[in-house]
This record gives sequence, structure tokens and C-alpha cells, in this order.
Amino acid sequence: MTEVKQLVKGLADQHGRSMESLLPILQGIVHQEQHISEDAMVEVARELNISAAQVFGTATFYSFLHTKPLGKYVIRVCKTITCMMHGKNQIIKELETVLKINLGETTHDRKFTLLETNCLGQCHKGPAMLINDEPYTELTPEKVREIIMKYKQQEINAN
Repeated sequence: MTEVKQLVKGLADQHGRSMESLLPILQGIVHQEQHISEDAMVEVARELNISAAQVFGTATFYSFLHTKPLGKYVIRVCKTITCMMHGKNQIIKELETVLKINLGETTHDRKFTLLETNCLGQCHKGPAMLINDEPYTELTPEKVREIIMKYKQQEINAN
């Protein structure tokens, strides 16, 4: 049995094999694999006895489920009107400059992915971003540079 099959079977054993189990299973795959591959979608469809189209539709609908590999650090910048009014576009521009990528891209070393997302629940402290599960609020271009440099330094120290 392949690793993907084992992962999907284990998640189905844990969450069940009904349609209500689809989202928790997909979340479990993302948690383990960082994205949902086509093979994983096919295995989920087989395990739950539903169409691959249903699995794909669910996997591509939710912004926190990914169907292509992402960087080690996924940066999600809030795109609500509140964050935009507080300078979200400057924050994205600074991130693109510091990381040398555009919105929606991943750095060549696969360390950082830059995305926009809907509300992070930090409207009163915008602009806001999330790096993996860590929220950052009241951002300025200077603060963003410091945050990214901290993550880059962590990588250097880890190697």
C-alpha cells in the first residue's frame, strides 16, 4: 500500500467514510503533506465512494486547502476592505520585494509562499497576515522586513 493510500485510509478510519468526513480528511492530508495531490484526491474518492470531481471541487473551493505544493512558510495577507484601507497593498508590495516573488508564487528554495486570503479576524489591527499559524498585525513595510528576516535567519540557523 502506498503512503498516500495509508494516509487516506488512516484519516478515513479516524473521521469516518461519509460525505461529512470529506473536509476533515482533506484537512488531514494538507496537515501531513502540505497539499492535496491528484493521487490523494483519487484515493479519497475511492475511500468515501464518491466522485473524484466532488473531491476536487471541495479541495479547490476552500482557500486553506491546496492542490499544489507550497513553501515551508505560507504567508497569507488579509484582503478585506479594512486591511486594504490600512495599507494592505503596501504590505504585499514589500513582501514581493523582500521575497522576490509575486502574489500567488513560491520562492525557488520552497521556503515561502505568498497568498491573499479572506478575513483573518484581525480587522481592528489591520493590515494583518498569517505565517503558517502565527498572526501578525498592525503591519508596516518595516515590520514586514523584520518578520521575514527573522524567518530567514531561523532557516540559516537550522542548517
